[in-house]
Parts: sequence; C-alpha cells; structure tokens
Amino acid sequence: MEALRGCAHILHAGDIGAVEIVAGLEAIAPVAAIRGNVDTGAWAERYPEEVTITVAGVRIHIVHDVQALALDAAAEGIGMVVSGHSHKAGHVVREGVHYVNPGSAGPRRFRLPVTVARVVTGAAPWRVEFIELAV
Repeated sequence: MEALRGCAHILHAGDIGAVEIVAGLEAIAPVAAIRGNVDTGAWAERYPEEVTITVAGVRIHIVHDVQALALDAAAEGIGMVVSGHSHKAGHVVREGVHYVNPGSAGPRRFRLPVTVARVVTGAAPWRVEFIELAV
C-alpha cells in the first residue's frame, strides 16, 4: 500500500483475490478494477472482465490477459493497455500504444519479483516506473 500512496488513480488488472483488497486500495485513491481468472464467486461478479477509462485525457483499456485483447487499441484511440495474468512486469510501445503489465503485488508467483507499476502522467510521454516490493 505504501508504494501506491500519492497516486491519483489505481488500476487493478485482475487476480484481485478478495473483495477486501479493492476496499483497501480505495482508501488510497479511486480504483478501476477488473476480475482475473482467479477471481471467482459472487463477490467477483461486480468486476467486469475488461474496461476502458480515461485518465488525464488518455484512454486506458484494462484487460486481464493481453493475449485475449479483442480490440485494435491503436485504431480505437487507446493510449495504454494495462494487463496482468502473466504476473511479469513489462512495458512496450507498439503503434503508439503503451502496453503495461505491472507484475503482481500479491503473493510471489513463478519466482517473479513482486512489483507494482507507477505511471507518471505529468508530461508527455508518460513515464512507466516499476517498484519492486519487499516481501
């Protein structure tokens, strides 16, 4: 939670794990969250499988598995796609669209680092920073 303090928005790309997680994040900043493949049960039904929001004038599409992305982000005017699923942090730009996977801030998976991503929106182009969390 400390790594997220000061954020204006929090985006969660699924595998929430429990409804209490989102409630904790909402205490820090407004949250846009989707459900991932581990989010099952009645509590998870309130979260969509994907969503497009606008932050600082940029359209951001959140989808759990980027391989399941069914839209042409560049053609749709999407500036950033945020995904999870692999739990592997990464950032690439294709056709002017930033594809960001923040990694996983939950339990360590697949021997990957435990991370979050911070997107600095103060100037163009946006800057993506990965923060490795101590666990």
